[in-house]
Amino acid sequence: MKILIKGDPARYERYSPGLEIQKTSQILFLPRNADEETVMKNGSDAEVLFVDAISPVSGSLIRRMTNLKLIHSEGVAFDAIDTETARDCGVYVCNNKGANADAVAEQTIFLMLALLRSGIAGDAAVRSGRQIEMKEKRMVEGITELGDCTVGLIGLGDIGMAVAKRLLSFGCRLCYYSPHRKSPEIESAYSLTYLPLNKLAAVSDLVSLHAAVTAESRGMIDERFLSRMKRSAYLINTARGDLVDNLALRAALIQGLIAGAGLDTVSPEPVTADNPLVDLPESCRDKVIFSPHLGGITTGSFRRMHRTLWENAARISRGEKPVNIVNGL
Repeated sequence: MKILIKGDPARYERYSPGLEIQKTSQILFLPRNADEETVMKNGSDAEVLFVDAISPVSGSLIRRMTNLKLIHSEGVAFDAIDTETARDCGVYVCNNKGANADAVAEQTIFLMLALLRSGIAGDAAVRSGRQIEMKEKRMVEGITELGDCTVGLIGLGDIGMAVAKRLLSFGCRLCYYSPHRKSPEIESAYSLTYLPLNKLAAVSDLVSLHAAVTAESRGMIDERFLSRMKRSAYLINTARGDLVDNLALRAALIQGLIAGAGLDTVSPEPVTADNPLVDLPESCRDKVIFSPHLGGITTGSFRRMHRTLWENAARISRGEKPVNIVNGL
């Protein structure tokens, strides 16, 4: 079997599960951003394609790789893969569903606390000799404990549930919106209240995004949604940058329509210095805390994800159906 990998060889070596399929297959690495012609020149006959979670796989490439049986995202996201063409061509598209849920949940809590406690601005104040000034300022402004917050979760898959579990320990009030409402048993177990989006926006002190990117969800955090949020509320995004209308969020931050944002994901990636959410006026830069999309890239996550990658390749080699299929085959 020939396996083509668009990704970092060092990462695959570090997290290798050492399965037999790795010893018996022909494995070829290409850069994450290798274009279609480079892929065709080097790996047109590959049966399996592993790709970085943000690496595009076009319908044209899928149609041209006539031996292809499996496209596997290294991570959870798969919106850069043309899943419809893959389905039409009989090619499985798989992801690593749930593998990084705990890791991303930790990152979500980190961003919430960093915003509520002025983590970045506080660090800068101490380093510049303004510790007392910053402390007195925050005493006057008031610091809200996470446990006193109503948190609205948008999306309640594996990651959303992992976040809810952790927030319960803080004593938060939890509400959620999802296209498919959860069972009464799950709502009761996690003390979750189901709300429509407009109501969730209005009551939440923290709005946390955990939805997949679809035609319906792309840009869902728009001017209308942000206008319904409390002026004291924060937006957290550890899902995908494409869920957010960048210009609408920029305007909301500048105009003070919301208190701030914690963003592990920003569209497009790689994020550049001139991105409208990065290139903010000095007056509101402290309202945003960024992390470089590292929520799900812990050692534990990668070990789980890479085992699934290679186990699914082994299933394909045996003529079996893989797990975590996302394109309906």
